[in-house]
Amino acid sequence: MERALETLAGGRVVWGALALAAPGLNVKLAGIGDRDTPELRYMIRIFGSRAVALGLGYLLSDPAARRRWRRLCLMVDVFDTAAGVAHVIRGDVPRGAAAGLAAITGGYAAVGALALKADAPSS
Repeated sequence: MERALETLAGGRVVWGALALAAPGLNVKLAGIGDRDTPELRYMIRIFGSRAVALGLGYLLSDPAARRRWRRLCLMVDVFDTAAGVAHVIRGDVPRGAAAGLAAITGGYAAVGALALKADAPSS
């Protein structure tokens, strides 16, 4: 499980760094290139900073701190997934883009939930 969590943390760092360095490319990869605006690029960079911080926070922590980072990352992933699902339902952004991003964050949330379950003391 730890290797999977490290891989996901590395993915956060890479995706976040890409968002910081090339927000327009991130918008295109998300499938909403037709909605590219300076405001959206700014929001993408905010996302990028958060993703880099979450990933590096996890990777650079000792085992005890990693348990806390797993909970924080899970919370972020659950909120991001819920937001994506809400956009899919409302249809206010291209559904394919919202569904794709919700699937990514949902996958992160699923792995995080499994890790949280593994952290729990056995009954």
